[in-house]
Amino acid sequence: MKASPTALGIFAVASLQSLATALTIAEINGNKYISPYSGQTVTNVTGLLIAKGPNGVFIRSTTPDKDIATSEAIYVFDRNVGANLTVGDIISLDAKVLEYRSSNAYLYLTELSAPRNVLVLSSGNKVKALVIGKDTIDPPNTQFSSLDGGDVYNVPNGVANISEVNPVLEPKKFGLDFWESLSGELVTIRKPSVIKQPNNYGDTWVVGDWKVTGKNKQGGITMTDKDSNPEAIVIGSPLDGTKNPNTSKMGDELEEITGVVQHAFGFYSILPLTAVKVNKPAKGVAAQKPTSLESKGQCKAITVGSYNVENLSPSSAHLPLIANHVVTYLKSPDFLFLQEVQDNSGPTNNDGITSANLTLSALAASIKAAGGPTYEFAEVAPATPNLDGGQPGGNIRPAYLYNPASISLYQPNQGQGDDATSVVKGSGKNASPSLTFNPGRIEPANPAWAASRKPVVGAWLAKGATKPFFTINVHFGSKGGGSTLHGDRRPPINGGVADRLAQANVTATFISQILNADPKAAVISAGDFNEFSFVQPMKTFTQISKMKDLDEVAKIKPTERYTYAFDMNAQALDHMYVSPSLASSSKSDFEHIHVNTWGSYAEMVSDHDPSVALFDLCG
Repeated sequence: MKASPTALGIFAVASLQSLATALTIAEINGNKYISPYSGQTVTNVTGLLIAKGPNGVFIRSTTPDKDIATSEAIYVFDRNVGANLTVGDIISLDAKVLEYRSSNAYLYLTELSAPRNVLVLSSGNKVKALVIGKDTIDPPNTQFSSLDGGDVYNVPNGVANISEVNPVLEPKKFGLDFWESLSGELVTIRKPSVIKQPNNYGDTWVVGDWKVTGKNKQGGITMTDKDSNPEAIVIGSPLDGTKNPNTSKMGDELEEITGVVQHAFGFYSILPLTAVKVNKPAKGVAAQKPTSLESKGQCKAITVGSYNVENLSPSSAHLPLIANHVVTYLKSPDFLFLQEVQDNSGPTNNDGITSANLTLSALAASIKAAGGPTYEFAEVAPATPNLDGGQPGGNIRPAYLYNPASISLYQPNQGQGDDATSVVKGSGKNASPSLTFNPGRIEPANPAWAASRKPVVGAWLAKGATKPFFTINVHFGSKGGGSTLHGDRRPPINGGVADRLAQANVTATFISQILNADPKAAVISAGDFNEFSFVQPMKTFTQISKMKDLDEVAKIKPTERYTYAFDMNAQALDHMYVSPSLASSSKSDFEHIHVNTWGSYAEMVSDHDPSVALFDLCG
């Protein structure tokens, strides 16, 4: 500590005169989310300047308390306040306590605004960051908030707001409370590792050397039932104006990170002093081997894939890359569920085109050129444009590719966009059910499908089989309109959950009709359900349909059940469910192929991973 004796004496007198009314930073922050002094002016606030940013400075109390629920640091918001200040200065100031957020969906950030009477009391003081998990407790790794009722996906959503309840912080129990208790503080993450590829801005989700749940073999953390990983933190924009790389990927090991804790844009984050650096890169997609599941080209061993191909049209630059994935990593499965197949003109509004025959033909041709078989396709084009959600004008829909050498349509009768297919019970002993339209859509006029994709059903015959198998290709409504896991509403808003619940009901009821007609029928429902297996829509789906989650059937470890990476979580939006006859077969198997979640942002061909299954479909 270096100070001018004269200056120190002057400031010491000033400090003693206001000591009775001065508040510590911990007192200003309080032990809740909202400061007890919000809206009030505070005087002679003293703190050590621990970091500078483009719009303010961060100061730490020089008289800390022993309460882990009260942050000892705070942000001083003013574009000019740091101009004549240096990290290591101890300063005093007067300011107004404000709670700031840029959206009603976000949590408030407690800050000091409009600072005045800023005095430098001393300079050259040592600044030491708090090492998370050493100088602090470990971040909680299961629960986010006391207001979630034990699960961030509890329904109903949004029954309470943190900003209104303003609960007492319990940083040993709840992840949001932990990060709030460090708001404004300078911290260090030891041995940080990337758990998801960053966005275009370089915002990077990481975990450190503290205890982590849900760790998958690639180094990400996977969401599981009642655990969405509150121990993770996002690294935001560096305070010195440098840029974080946007080329890192799941499993990359980074150099030690030091920065300040803030809440902005819906998340707690650490703003690093300078850009993060990769210390040891992961192998990424190079570590992903092709599927081990092999087709025999006949009913004893049929391979079935599923892939959300992300807004695929004939002109899509990623079309040949999708084809390469199908051939190289999926080994050209006999049968393929596709989602997000756009019409022949792609996202061109008001041209009246809804057919995707050219899109599917182009994909089939590209697969053949890459060394795959000559696929045929099946689809049901929407009857009216722009009623199925997705990119405007794209008219996305589920569709099928199948290898005619091993699979054929069973009693085909092409349905149109407005046709509702239904189950016809077979006549005679051991007769199989059939469909009125094959392929056909499930209740396309049902309000459950408003602005969403209608499932496409098919009945098929595998080579050598005596009975057909049935498929239901789904792409349920999106999670648009949801709130972040770090947001104000608790439990967080799971966008579109009511729609997906209705869609699950309709789809499951249709499947139950097939199984009522033939309890031993082979039924496969796959696609982008836009929901997690442990959340209510999927629970309803399995309860009504009696279908079994193929992840469970194949005994895939819960941490390896993911096809998507979003915010801090590796997660499964894409699923495959099978009827009891397939679930009880010893030959049923399943693999997720991580050709997208393991790569960098630029390497991603789709935002979803494909999956491959193996079945005995002889009947």
